[in-house]
Formats: sequence, C-alpha cells, structure tokens
Amino acid sequence: MRLLTSLSLLLLLATPLQAAPVEPTLKRVLELAGVQLLCEQTPALLQRGLPAAQQKQVAKAFGAEALCADLAKRLAGTLPQAQLEAALQLLDSPLAREFSEAERTLGADGGLAAYRAQLGERPPRAERLQLVQRLDQAAHTTELATLLRYEVGKTQALLALRSRGENLSEQALGEQTAAQVAPLRASSASGVEAFMLYAYRQSPSAQLAEYAALYEQDAVRALLDASVRELPKVFAARRALLK
Repeated sequence: MRLLTSLSLLLLLATPLQAAPVEPTLKRVLELAGVQLLCEQTPALLQRGLPAAQQKQVAKAFGAEALCADLAKRLAGTLPQAQLEAALQLLDSPLAREFSEAERTLGADGGLAAYRAQLGERPPRAERLQLVQRLDQAAHTTELATLLRYEVGKTQALLALRSRGENLSEQALGEQTAAQVAPLRASSASGVEAFMLYAYRQSPSAQLAEYAALYEQDAVRALLDASVRELPKVFAARRALLK
C-alpha cells in the first residue's frame, strides 16, 4: 500500500560500516506493503525546519537505507520465509498491482485536494466509506502514517531539548509526547480516508472488498503487525545515536 506520499531522500549512516544487504523477498514485500517508503520518507521529514547542523546530524543517524535495513533485520528474525513468500504472492498479485496503479495515477492528476474539500458537502455513501475504513484498518495505513509522524515529532522534540543543553530518557520522552498521538491519528485517518475514496473511486465495491480481504490474509497481516511493533524500536535505536 503506497499511501504515504513520496518524498526524496538521503542515504546511509555516516560511519564507514555498510548496512547488511536485505534478503530480496523481504525487501520486495516491504516495498509492496508501503513500509519501505515510510523509512525512505523519514530523513526529509526529520530535517524539515531544523538548522543546518542538526540536519547533518539527522542525516547521519537516520539515513533511509540504514533505517530500512535495521527494520528488515528485526523482521527477518520474526517472520518465516514461507510467510514472506505468501505475503509477496498476495501483494504482487494482479489485483494489488491494479490498485497500486490507481494510486500512481492519483499522484499525477492533482485532484485530491479539491476532492477532499468537497467531501464535507458531498459525503461518500456509507457502505463505500465502510469499505475504505476496512481497507485502512487491514493495511495499517493510518496506523503507519501516525507512527511515522509521531516518531518524527518525538525525535525533533529531543533535538530541540539537546540544542538547549537539556535531555530526556527514551521513556520520559515518550511520556511527554504521548498526548500527540490522538490528534495525529485523527488527522492521518482523515487524510488516508480521502486518499482512498479518491484513488479508488473507479473501482467497483466488490473489487475494493476483495482488496481489503487481501490485506486481511494471515501472511500480510503478520508482516504489517510486526512492522508496527518494530518500527518504534528502530527509531529509538537511531535516536540513541544522536549526540
């Protein structure tokens, strides 16, 4: 599910150590599920609004390739190869490719903003909205978008503290930023909902239900559950590299 709008990016840690290569099946599955894109968006999001010195620091600790490799390493220890292959078969199926093409087309036509503005006046049919919400839940799209925005905000909060000569432990940082999760989730859900309604507006409801069912399959659900569980650990480990 490539729903987390594309940004462009920096690579690798500043240390001379190279990230270990990611197993090809796992790498492809993470790409198709949209999880790799989340890692790739992180450096640019983190650097936004930071002074030059902190931008350089973030580039060293949060390189896109290193983030993806760190996550893949953690997932490889929990997801059997047979499960990864099953997830790949589902996510690279003709149905999934058709919906991915609809997402790419949306990125090119520029109509999402206008469509989203119209939703207040012309809400979608209840059954269509329920299908989109089912897909969102199955694909963990709002959950992943919220996680990314929260972890980026948490990291920027730590950098702001460090710039003033202050510091917080990872636990204390989480406690002080926990209140941000609910509003981030609400705004992420709204954006994801509008995206799906617009991107898949030409797709029959029966086909949309079939696509949601694809993400509800055990192999794909396990991959996404594990990604949601491990990503905060990846961010915490990277924050520990900040000086």
